[in-house]
Amino acid sequence: IVDKTDVSSTISKHVIYAPLIAAKAKAGQFVMLRAAEGGERIPVTLVDWSPESGTITVIIQAIGKSTVQMNSFKKGDSFSDVAGPLGTPVEIKKWGTVVGVGGGVGIAELYPIAKAYKEAGNKVISILGARNRDLLILESEMEAVSDKVIVTTDDGSAGRKGLVTDAMKELYAAGEKLDAIFTIGPIIMMKFVGETSRPHGTPTFASLNPVMLDGTGMCGGCRVEVGGKARFACVDGPMFDAHQTNFDQLMKRTAAYRENERQSLEN
Repeated sequence: IVDKTDVSSTISKHVIYAPLIAAKAKAGQFVMLRAAEGGERIPVTLVDWSPESGTITVIIQAIGKSTVQMNSFKKGDSFSDVAGPLGTPVEIKKWGTVVGVGGGVGIAELYPIAKAYKEAGNKVISILGARNRDLLILESEMEAVSDKVIVTTDDGSAGRKGLVTDAMKELYAAGEKLDAIFTIGPIIMMKFVGETSRPHGTPTFASLNPVMLDGTGMCGGCRVEVGGKARFACVDGPMFDAHQTNFDQLMKRTAAYRENERQSLEN
């Protein structure tokens, strides 16, 4: 770890020296991290990378035992494993107006996608949502790669009080022509982003976050249902058509080990 910054009480940014990954990384891809030998593998989306310096940047939210351990690391410490880049990159092309909808730590994952679409000549509108100001991250970075940024918080402590879908509805009501939407964040948020855009027929893509063990398609743990078919988020995604994704099944699968995770953290 060549640099470590605490973004909030539970969110940290790690800049990691990993030159082979930095040389190949593309927007939408992720890495698998292990804090220590024998530890849990954690998939984390790449936020930024520099082939010149050989570094990659990830942002980790401390939720369970492994991510709490990772965020206790300091500059000069090392992860046991950093494997990647993994997953299918997002196809970067000229859509016209691209809307990025990020919730919580998902804003970090949205950043390289918004940046790539802006560099490709698209108009980029970014909608950033968080429970409160303390959990709002990368606002200035998103402003640098967006034509317009709308901030919403559940409690109104930053931006406007409300949901990201409220901001989407306002854009549609104002007659804004939205050509594509990319959403990353809590599953329930991504579900309703898709439901908000569905009546308008706007192509909408969600970065799915199921339980993932190896990240290479071998274990089947990250199985998701898209268009009525089983897909693996690690190799077929993580970005999928939000209008075809079975979010209800995804929520059930991600909650399967919640009690085990709680007990592990407490012990």
